[in-house]
Amino acid sequence: MPLISQGGAVVHISSGVSALAAALIIGRRLGFGTTAFIPHNIPMTVTGAALLWFGWFGFNAGSALACNGLAANAFVVTNTASAAAALSWVFIEWAHRGNPTTLGVASGAVAGLVAITPASGYVGPLSAAMIGAVAGGICYGGIMLKAKLGYDDSLDVVGIHGLGGVWGALATGLFASKAVNSSAADGLFFGNPAQFVTQLITVLVTLIFAFVMTSLILILLKSTIGLRVSEEEEMKGLDISLHNETGYSI
Repeated sequence: MPLISQGGAVVHISSGVSALAAALIIGRRLGFGTTAFIPHNIPMTVTGAALLWFGWFGFNAGSALACNGLAANAFVVTNTASAAAALSWVFIEWAHRGNPTTLGVASGAVAGLVAITPASGYVGPLSAAMIGAVAGGICYGGIMLKAKLGYDDSLDVVGIHGLGGVWGALATGLFASKAVNSSAADGLFFGNPAQFVTQLITVLVTLIFAFVMTSLILILLKSTIGLRVSEEEEMKGLDISLHNETGYSI
């Protein structure tokens, strides 16, 4: 039974490009560009990334819908790609900024999980390592590009899920092998360029469809009920202005 290719276009590309549309239409947070918005709870970030990493095994390996060799392969390549991306991200960050960070490790791991998801039923461990290593670099570059372009994506959905999903979908068309999944097709590197073309078309269609539809929905909402709170409410913080509670009592 072939593994169902989840993620990629359906989840990550669509969420990434939809996040871009939202960031452009909703606009920047007050103080963006002049006030430092610093991650304030790295232990919880690492805990969340660890839970994602663990849960992703069920997402990818479980998609085989059986306890078989294909599920085991998906499990292995998921872990391999995430580890490779975490290392890639942190080494690039180290070279670029002069120090490695825990946040970088967590971000790289998620980038690797995103990238391997569409390919997990079709590639082997060596291909997974290459997919993950490239994903770490591409997604790190996407985060750096955000600062250049000036859009406000506080969760880096565009850089990690959007770009990671695009790379993962294209990488499936490069590294897919019938030696891993006999019910599937070979990719470009295994003699079948048509599969890469198919993946490329999928990526382009998803980018256009998700961006246009999300933009239309947001524009409709903006013109009716609105998308933002008042400046005063934003300055107070939404925990207080909307829920009348705080996460921390300091």
